[in-house]
Amino acid sequence: MKLDTFSSAGFDRGSSRTAEAAWLVLSGLLVASWLPGSGWRVRLLRAFGAQVGTGVVLKPGVRIKFPWRLRIGDHSWVGEDVWIDNLGEVTVADHVCISQGAYLCTGNHNWSRETFDLVVQSITVETGAWIGAKSIVGPGTRIQEGVVLTAGSVANGTLDCYTIYRGNKAVAVGQRRIAPATSD
Repeated sequence: MKLDTFSSAGFDRGSSRTAEAAWLVLSGLLVASWLPGSGWRVRLLRAFGAQVGTGVVLKPGVRIKFPWRLRIGDHSWVGEDVWIDNLGEVTVADHVCISQGAYLCTGNHNWSRETFDLVVQSITVETGAWIGAKSIVGPGTRIQEGVVLTAGSVANGTLDCYTIYRGNKAVAVGQRRIAPATSD
């Protein structure tokens, strides 16, 4: 490859350079900071175009590339130091848990082309899924309803409903069964 021939000229950033610069400053100072609290993070994301549902928890250290390309459903949790590197759309449904240090990446490069072209694909995480700590979710991945991606695993492609995945490359290791809540 010849990196001097790379060009991102065709990439649509989805917002103005001014909005992107403002987001970089505010997210670096506030969203990714150690400061406690979630509500003000949600409001700031919404102010920059993210669609964020009710009851969403965003922990300190969260990094989000482009909030205008992010949708998070109701009652989902995003843990400390999660990085949502969303050059493309990232959709997180209701009741999803993304644990500490997980990395969701929508961009890659075409290593078979001399120009190392940028390739962007969306990520979808469906209702009730759990992405374990330090996991990586690659471009174009669809994590279906109820999936568990165990800590440190690497997901690409489609992960089937209510299945537990582990490893690099994440492979199915069992079925997820959820017991109903009991009263004590």
